[in-house]
Amino acid sequence: MKLVPRFYYASRRLWKRLTIFSAIAGPGIIVMVADNDAGGITTYAVSGAHYGFNLVWLVVLFSVLAYFVQEMTVRLGAVTKRGHAEAIFDGFGPFWGWFSLIDLTVVNFLTLITEFIGMVAASAIFGIPAWLTVVFAVAFLTILVGSGNYWTFERITLIFCLLNLVYIPAAFLANPDWTQVTRSIMFPTYPHGLTITLLTLMLANIGTTIAPWMLFFQQSAVVDKELDEKDIPYSKLDTALGSVLTGLGAAFIMVATGSTLYKVGVNITDAAQAALALVPFAGRYAGALFAIGLFDAGLLGAICISLASSWAFGEVFGWAHTLNVNVKSAPWFYLFYFLNVTLAGAVVLIPAAPFVLITLFVQVVAVTLLPAALVFLILLLNDKSLMGSYVNTRLQNVIDWSIVVALISLSTVYGVTTIFPHLLRG
Repeated sequence: MKLVPRFYYASRRLWKRLTIFSAIAGPGIIVMVADNDAGGITTYAVSGAHYGFNLVWLVVLFSVLAYFVQEMTVRLGAVTKRGHAEAIFDGFGPFWGWFSLIDLTVVNFLTLITEFIGMVAASAIFGIPAWLTVVFAVAFLTILVGSGNYWTFERITLIFCLLNLVYIPAAFLANPDWTQVTRSIMFPTYPHGLTITLLTLMLANIGTTIAPWMLFFQQSAVVDKELDEKDIPYSKLDTALGSVLTGLGAAFIMVATGSTLYKVGVNITDAAQAALALVPFAGRYAGALFAIGLFDAGLLGAICISLASSWAFGEVFGWAHTLNVNVKSAPWFYLFYFLNVTLAGAVVLIPAAPFVLITLFVQVVAVTLLPAALVFLILLLNDKSLMGSYVNTRLQNVIDWSIVVALISLSTVYGVTTIFPHLLRG
């Protein structure tokens, strides 16, 4: 008979923990799933079409490593109650503060353009004109963020995170050989060796899995949500769940294009082409799901990237910078946000703009600039006077510095081979 009350109290404890988690969860899932943005979808689709399943291991690995990067922002935001831009200014002075802010602003704006590129390309598949897509996206983004309530923004954004999972059924509709998928993950092969094309795609995949804007967004979101030290364990779980979801999404995109387009040698340069090219091999539903996922990814990425910039500028210039107040109470914060998304949308309407080149260029630039942002973050997390008992452990430092060294090494190899292309083939 004792089993009944034990089960009852265990169920109550579990329900209580789930209730607390549901209240705290949000920033981690959003930032990680939004990482599979329009530029990311294009990168994964092109990777699968060119190399089959042989780059799946890379996105799975860096999705795990992304957790170790992002959980640092959780601790830093919860302990200091400051956003990432403000923390850099306070910790390293105006020179490095402005360097980080200008770096973030330029890369974020270019990345925001790629989000509109993805939305326009996805809408075009369904016959929707570009101008209408841009107008709708700008209007929706403005209304969503201008609601004056962080909770409303977060819950609606989480719905878009769920839509990002449409790539899983799309991959199954492609009828992949799961034995081959597993073999390629465990033992990837590259018949032509390390070429410029392979290295560029590897860097692009890493750049879209761990991006500078993610550091700024999640830390500011933690502060805006008013989370503190006691919420850190649940926030870490939130980030871990997001890491799993982003890894699954990226992997299934590569599986979808790798099991169809790679087999027949169909070359693509963007995700919209992938959606159309999938139809003859996986059916129109797979192509439609791919297109819907691309639009959702662009919209989700635009929400997070534009907010990351607005939060950063609000922190540095001392503006009111919270989603818990209306436009009248934080006019400069919302104006900067609106101008950011409007200008990015306008760029996409320029005829004959090199959209594919911009998309891949942004991913590569992001990974080359990421080490500097990570170094600042790690140094802040090792400041005992700042972090107290939440300072980095030895194991965390080993993992975090290893990520930095790996990124610097890959960026250096890419830079050298770009200057001296004869060193690699292709």
